[in-house]
Parts: sequence; structure tokens; C-alpha cells
Amino acid sequence: MKISARNVIKGTVVSVDKGATTAHVKIEISPGQVITASITNEAVDSLKLVAGGPAYAVVKASDVMIAVD
Repeated sequence: MKISARNVIKGTVVSVDKGATTAHVKIEISPGQVITASITNEAVDSLKLVAGGPAYAVVKASDVMIAVD
């Protein structure tokens, strides 16, 4: 994965809570340290995000995006 954002933090998906159109994805980046992102349900499905899986929190300005290899 190549990306221009400098703040890329690897972690493990703790939970994926889907709502009507968006989901809250929690990624543990170190013991007790969790980053939460709001992304579309479509993005969750496309990235195949599941609890226990690896993912990256990509931080650009005030936005948090999720990435996987």
C-alpha cells in the first residue's frame, strides 16, 4: 500500500458497528489505545473489515480513514 498521508497507524479491528448507512470501526493501535472512525457500510464491506482483522488508521487533518493491505 502506498499513500501520501504521513499518519498511518497499524492496528487490529476491535469492533465494527453498522448503522443504517455508516459504521463505527474501532481499531486498537496498542493495548488500551483505540481509534474510532465513521465510514460507510459500503466501505466496510469493500475492505472486508471484521473484528480481529488487521487494518490501518490513516489520519489526514481531522479525518480518519481505514486501509488494509
